Amino acid sequence: MASPPPAEPAPAPSAGLESMEGLVLDTVISKAGARPAAALACASTRLRAAVTDDSLWRRFCAEDLGLDAPIDPDGRPLPSFQVAYKVWLESFGMYPLPLVKRVKEFWSSMKTWLSENFPEAAKTLCKGVTEAQLKSAEDDLGFKLPMPTKLLYRFCNAQLPFGENHEANKRISTHGIIGGYAFYDHWVNVHLSPLEQIVEETTEFYREFPDVFSGHKLIIVATSWFHPKTFLLNCSNGELYVGTNNLLLGEMLPCVPKALIKPTDNELPQDGLLLWLEEHLRRLQNGMIKTRLLMKSRYISLYPEAPPSCTSAVTNGVKVRGSAVFVPEHPGDPPRSCMYTYSIRLSVPEACMLGGVYYSSCQLNSRHWIIRSRDRVDSDVRGEGVIGQYPVLSPGQDEFVYESCTSLPKGPGSVEGSFSFVPGKLSRPEGKPFEVMVAPFPLEVPEYIF
Repeated sequence: MASPPPAEPAPAPSAGLESMEGLVLDTVISKAGARPAAALACASTRLRAAVTDDSLWRRFCAEDLGLDAPIDPDGRPLPSFQVAYKVWLESFGMYPLPLVKRVKEFWSSMKTWLSENFPEAAKTLCKGVTEAQLKSAEDDLGFKLPMPTKLLYRFCNAQLPFGENHEANKRISTHGIIGGYAFYDHWVNVHLSPLEQIVEETTEFYREFPDVFSGHKLIIVATSWFHPKTFLLNCSNGELYVGTNNLLLGEMLPCVPKALIKPTDNELPQDGLLLWLEEHLRRLQNGMIKTRLLMKSRYISLYPEAPPSCTSAVTNGVKVRGSAVFVPEHPGDPPRSCMYTYSIRLSVPEACMLGGVYYSSCQLNSRHWIIRSRDRVDSDVRGEGVIGQYPVLSPGQDEFVYESCTSLPKGPGSVEGSFSFVPGKLSRPEGKPFEVMVAPFPLEVPEYIF
């Protein structure tokens, strides 16, 4: 019996692609992705011509890297999108490209917001570090940094470090991109630390307080220029913490929901630092927090400016807005309680009106605060003025702003109350006193702590 004829060899994939029409071929190559497309360029002259179409690489650059122009990682123009893709792959090919795109877009958006709203802080951002610099930092620390953190520093080496020049330090002291708050003599403004400062401060902390870091791979990633406030990243599990007033005894609080952290995810790892910075950017972009002037210096104020964290009420034309910030680094009274700072904004947007009569101004006389903890009244306080002041409000003027603080037992709480005003001025009243309500605003330890 004759043996069957040998089977015809299967056509090579490139042979099948060769027979496709131009549009179909472009679609197949596009769906295959950048790396397979580059390999096809070696298969034949026709495929090489199809793969070198720069519109194809424009699509790859947009989808994989978020690029809308052929530029290198430093923003310098390149001759084509194909060259751009190659340059970016050579620089960041050791990382998952979706993570590269995500971190790139974070820093691009953060820099845009700062340039438009806080150019003084934008000028403190530093050029990204190299892989060699990251490796040197890891060698000095004695452990590896999380992948998302390394990418964050590849794109931007955070902010200028403070040095020995006092005047230079003073000029950038309020320019922390994380921001802060001020009440009485407690002023916080948090800067994101550059890589060299991370190594220096972490090494010093290990040396001075070895028991605090024992068995942990923690690095100091952000600090306050004024009153100390310290944020630490655990490089083993990717969790981000803020130190309390007992940090030197090892007491820290998580700053990011633990369930979101995926430090070893093969597709898109995310550590606490990346999640924290992305949430901070969202709050800046949606107006939850804004810049403010304080003693002629602009800074990012962490007092919320929008509901539900910020409440608003208008009584007889007087508008009161209130919001609070958790202050983990400040000792509570009594110990183990939580400290909050709250901001009150008073204004008369249009006119003060009482009993159908309009007044050109009104002046605050007294205050009444009711502070609740888990729906129980924790304190009921009455007093004259606010922080020793009796502001006069007139239509169209800027808000009168003041900050104070209060301790509360652990657990959610709230602040509400009222202010007593007189039409005109206290020295020359033009009508009867009236009460202005303060809508309840929350006191709670948030999921994200800044």
